[in-house]
Amino acid sequence: MKLLAVDTALSACSVALVEDDKVLAHRHLLMERGHAETLAPMVEEAMNAAGVGFAALDRLAVTTGPGTFTGQRVGLAFMRGLRVALHRPLIGVTTLAAMAAEAKAETGAGRAIALHDARRDEVYIEIEGALPPTVLLFAQAIEMLRDLPDGAPVALAGTAAPRACDALAGKFVLSSVRQPDALWVARLAMTIGATEQTPRPLYLRAPDAKLPAPKP
Repeated sequence: MKLLAVDTALSACSVALVEDDKVLAHRHLLMERGHAETLAPMVEEAMNAAGVGFAALDRLAVTTGPGTFTGQRVGLAFMRGLRVALHRPLIGVTTLAAMAAEAKAETGAGRAIALHDARRDEVYIEIEGALPPTVLLFAQAIEMLRDLPDGAPVALAGTAAPRACDALAGKFVLSSVRQPDALWVARLAMTIGATEQTPRPLYLRAPDAKLPAPKP
């Protein structure tokens, strides 16, 4: 099964083309802005490098968030367009799940959790099987992690992971993963059953920008 995955939700832009367990093409670029201009050429470059046409794809995958308001929409809009054009299922994966999967593989830990800086001294966090993606005060997230039962080592990923590891005094393993990567979006999407539903952006709080109030 050939699957194309992309991520533009946070501070990176990435594309991965996989066939079952084989990586056919992979591009990953750290960037704060410019995702909309970068994504399409990056996808085209990856497809050309692999020598694969879009018609040969069996599935598509994309990060749904949490992330930046604009970044989430860039990847979703692009892949929704491909979904309609190709009539292929589109799988949504959270940025936190993608980072946790990569951290688990990198460190060999039995479990991994992503904590990503959401500003205002808050973090995005997801704990597989225990906590859906949510936004918490950093101190609340630390208390939640501190209360996890002891057992196999747990790896941390995301931009808030180094600070969290310091606060938790060595209880967790720090990975090098700070941004989601489409390669791990692809690998997770391979394990998720396809549906006819279209993934929607995962917004955990309202955007900072507000529309002007109507004039009286």
